Amino acid sequence: MGHADAVPVAELLDERRHLLEVTYWMLGDPSEAEAVVAETYRRWFGLSEARRGRIAAPRYWLAKTAGAICLGLLARPCRGATEKDAAGHRPNAMVEEEVSRVLLNALDSLSPAERAAFVLNDVFGMASDAVADIVGRPESECAELADRARRSLRGRRSRATPPEGHDLLARSVRQACVDEDAELLESLLCPDVTAFFDGGGKVRALSRPVHGSRQVAHSLLTLLARHPRTALATHPVNGRTGLIARYGRQVAAVISLDVAEHRVAQVWVVLNPDKLRSWNQDQPPGPGRPRR
Repeated sequence: MGHADAVPVAELLDERRHLLEVTYWMLGDPSEAEAVVAETYRRWFGLSEARRGRIAAPRYWLAKTAGAICLGLLARPCRGATEKDAAGHRPNAMVEEEVSRVLLNALDSLSPAERAAFVLNDVFGMASDAVADIVGRPESECAELADRARRSLRGRRSRATPPEGHDLLARSVRQACVDEDAELLESLLCPDVTAFFDGGGKVRALSRPVHGSRQVAHSLLTLLARHPRTALATHPVNGRTGLIARYGRQVAAVISLDVAEHRVAQVWVVLNPDKLRSWNQDQPPGPGRPRR
């Protein structure tokens, strides 16, 4: 190991966990994720020490390499599980517990490029140029791929729920949030619910998905905490009843709810001011009445 590879142990472990999380989300299989990370490091140490020393951001290089390997695996016509390494290692168990198996199965319905763009953009919050670099497509095309993936995932979970059932559930979620009733809100969510928070790097929002009914309920109640100038209302979002949070007259958050079996299966919270610009320009200003 040369001076270029001298890294604090905490950074080493954090880097490896990050790679395992990225590859597990992209592939959905722990042994495949472990094998990809092992191959990524093999390629890193296959470089000369001089070349490694010229890489300004090793973590980015590793993520890009791991992403490219994952894309290659996802593109195989008949992708099988990769054998575990000789030691039988698996990714950290917490990674598997945090990632909803239902959501991973839903990701299998996406094309490799859609899955990669969605995972890198929505799950790991990578910059658009980094996502484009890993996926190998222009930034505009990657944005469209991620958007197409979101629409596909939403439609897959909500398709079987009649509008009236979705509307009733959305209104119940709103009331639970207004009343700050954590127990009621948790009961309205699937046990494996996942919440995505899109701040676009423009606000200090959660940058990672939240999994599980208790954790999602806590995150939503924290985000929508009672304040004299806040108001929460139901409103059509993406063709279904969702929630709009206002601060004074400004739309501060748009929340989409995907429903499965009479409970909320996925929550999509848009906080990115750029994406909310049309909501604040095209809609007449609301009364801004405080919540009761």
